[in-house]
Amino acid sequence: SPKNKQKLKRTWETDVTNSLAFNMEKQPLPSDISHTTESEIDASAGEDHQEGSSEATRAGWNSKLEYFLAQVGFSVGLGNVWRFPYLCHQNGGGAFLLLYVVLMLVVGIPLFFLELAAGQAIRQGSIGVWRFISPRLAGIGYSSCVVCFFVALYYNVILSWSIFYLGNSFQYPLPWEQCPKQGNITAAEMECEKSSPTSYFWYRKALDITDSIDETGSFNPYMVCCLLAAWTIVCLGMFKGIKTSVKVMYFSSIFPYVVLFCFLVRGLLLDGASEGITYMFYPKLEIWADVQVWRQAATQVFFALGLGFGSVIAYSSYNPKNNNCHRDAFTVSSINFLTSVLATLVVFAVLGFRAKEKVTQCISRNLQKVAVVLSAGEIDSSLGPVFDLSDLSSVAVEDYNAWFNQHGSSFPGNITECDLEKEMQTGAEGTGLAFIAFTEAMSLLPGSPFWSALFFLMLLNLGLSTMFGTMEGILAPLSDRFKTLANNKTKLTIFSCVAGFLLGLPFTQRCGNYFVTMFDDYSATLPLIIVVVFETFSVSWLYGADRFLDDIEVMLGWRPSVIYKYLWKYICLFAMLGLLGATTIRMFIKHPTYMAWNVEEATEKRLNYPGWALALLTLLIIFATMPVPVALV
Repeated sequence: SPKNKQKLKRTWETDVTNSLAFNMEKQPLPSDISHTTESEIDASAGEDHQEGSSEATRAGWNSKLEYFLAQVGFSVGLGNVWRFPYLCHQNGGGAFLLLYVVLMLVVGIPLFFLELAAGQAIRQGSIGVWRFISPRLAGIGYSSCVVCFFVALYYNVILSWSIFYLGNSFQYPLPWEQCPKQGNITAAEMECEKSSPTSYFWYRKALDITDSIDETGSFNPYMVCCLLAAWTIVCLGMFKGIKTSVKVMYFSSIFPYVVLFCFLVRGLLLDGASEGITYMFYPKLEIWADVQVWRQAATQVFFALGLGFGSVIAYSSYNPKNNNCHRDAFTVSSINFLTSVLATLVVFAVLGFRAKEKVTQCISRNLQKVAVVLSAGEIDSSLGPVFDLSDLSSVAVEDYNAWFNQHGSSFPGNITECDLEKEMQTGAEGTGLAFIAFTEAMSLLPGSPFWSALFFLMLLNLGLSTMFGTMEGILAPLSDRFKTLANNKTKLTIFSCVAGFLLGLPFTQRCGNYFVTMFDDYSATLPLIIVVVFETFSVSWLYGADRFLDDIEVMLGWRPSVIYKYLWKYICLFAMLGLLGATTIRMFIKHPTYMAWNVEEATEKRLNYPGWALALLTLLIIFATMPVPVALV
């Protein structure tokens, strides 16, 4: 009818203006749309309906809150808890924080905004977005999917460790509070005596680890079961796409903040918390002259925002086209940064308490030796400490170290320095922080099982939110690209989780921890940087930064600042190229190494990766980056 045709004509006008905004072969719009015949409108509308049917039926967020929970849940992960605090402490404290903020503003947020805008405008996963711009760029999306799958393989293993510790937290006393006995005798295990109860439980009970990556060992049945449980939870959470995963994220994204605030309040009340936070935030501006510090800060910004994974694009593709993604970029980035600072305060308050306890014990042991030496008259009493040896608990750390630096070398016996900062650095990174240092600190708290269960439940939820985003970075692009997969998305989800479990089984071997470290350090870093370099170059130079800003203006109704044009074309691109060069050079100059557990000495030792491991690393990097050049040819 004429009425329906008029309505269809208005729809066609809107589609021509908006939906083709990202085509590399953009055609000029007709100068006078009113001269278009009704038959042309009918034909065009039929084509639009056929090509856009997937978009019309595409799922969407029920509310803006759901979107924020998903985006924040993906970007805020385990790295905020155990990687950022370590980097901040090792690289100048407050000076590193300032450097991080600068890099986040000039590199992180602009690239994050780029991915958000691209996904929201085209309403496709990473493969569809870059293929829509140009078919030759589709390889960028495929590389993102491959990297997401690599990350999912080892990331879920970390979740299985959290499940194992969570299950063991419902005991009193905690199984890692004291060394076990040798069989039926009263002597403790020597490996535990040489190290610590928490280290022994982690390396011997949880992992039952081998001495090197060359010794594969058998499968750890406990970890196999925990890995199965982790993949089952992920599969159930992703069963119906974002409709089910967002329901889980209402808990998994919010609960960690509740736990962090509980730990912050409890941690600030502990003896040694102020010392820990002071060590963390004390600024050392000289670190700005170190290129490696810039590399580490840029890498942390890069991974904290989840750039290159395709998950940011996938989540934003479920937004309406008029959503203010510019504001979202600043909001999510700010929440991510503040979460890192909050986690850092918690970690170093608790680590300060742990370090103070260990230093106090160290001083007590040494002064008891000093008292024995002085009472035996083996040395001049004038060299002895001026403080009261009858009340060792009242001796300040500064007083003891001042005396030790002056007279410690003159005393016979093994009198050692008791350094608070060295104690804080012990196990303050990665799995060592979560499963050794932080676990040991919690065992010293009253009601330790409660705090332990709370902590590992928090780690589990942090990991789940990130896993949902990582899996969405795989499932959404494949479903958008292949109609058969889109029609069987539930089966695709189940198949992906089953494949992830089976391929993740090697990580549950006794040497599995070494493979997790290898994948975490090398399998994703270089490929993701390459992906983001091509993303930035494609939008800012091939497609054109001005055209991209034009499209955003059509989508949002206002034009972002022209500064983004220069950030994308020059600052971000050259920063990512610099990060790529620094990472590559470092891999060639410094032989890749890993920390291995030596059973005889009951301590960690740094070993070089063997030749076959380096070959595997090379294959992983090549396999992840190969789709980009293959699609360009």
